Amino acid sequence: MLYTVKEVAVLSGTTVKTLHHYHKTGLLVPAEISEAGYRLYGMAELERLQQIMLYKELDFTLEQIGQLLKEEPDRLSILVEQEQLLLLRRQRIDTIIETLRKSVTSRERGEPMKDTEMFKGLASEQEWKAALQEQGDHLKETYDYDLLADGAPIDVQHMNDMAAEGAAFMTAMADALRSGVKAGDVSTAELIRKHLDFLGQHGHPASAADFAAQNRFFLGDDFHLRMLEGQQTGLAYYLSAAADAFAAQQQ
Repeated sequence: MLYTVKEVAVLSGTTVKTLHHYHKTGLLVPAEISEAGYRLYGMAELERLQQIMLYKELDFTLEQIGQLLKEEPDRLSILVEQEQLLLLRRQRIDTIIETLRKSVTSRERGEPMKDTEMFKGLASEQEWKAALQEQGDHLKETYDYDLLADGAPIDVQHMNDMAAEGAAFMTAMADALRSGVKAGDVSTAELIRKHLDFLGQHGHPASAADFAAQNRFFLGDDFHLRMLEGQQTGLAYYLSAAADAFAAQQQ
């Protein structure tokens, strides 16, 4: 079944003018044009329009929506990948919780904790260097920037703290995206504020404008874009929109 542009406008609650604009920009192209010149839309176009409207509700720009719909990978592949990432994260968290429990028990008993048990689940300097290697190679090859150029030893505790806070922040933002919270909502602004406060307190001060610029950079960088989208489809664009909104509020 095919629908005219007017019928689609009525069904979706949008306007004919908006649908014409989407066609002009390539965001939503009709299934066909009739001999009389009427735009006709099928079910695939209705589904795409639904996606566009959902992303708009989350404060994405039309440019961001177009990029997201263009690059969105196979749904099943994303679901499988997300499941694997969550299982790995759960395994690591379970290990850290067990380490904490043993630490509490040893403290309560007044007994020293076994040195082999103290750091299970917590990355070592060597593990951090290995974890940063792929990102370092990418930055060196793409931007001629050496992430580990100074060869200074890695502060493992600092990196663990930064990673834990960063993971919690990204998880909270991904949860907000899945829950339909708008990117410019007061709750996302509070998440960003707390995140920037943490960075500032741990030697990495960044203004709201800096944070927004960083996230816009991530959208154009394949390595960071894949990393964010691997955690949650749409997260990179949602985070960028939220950062832009937060920066605008601070002006």
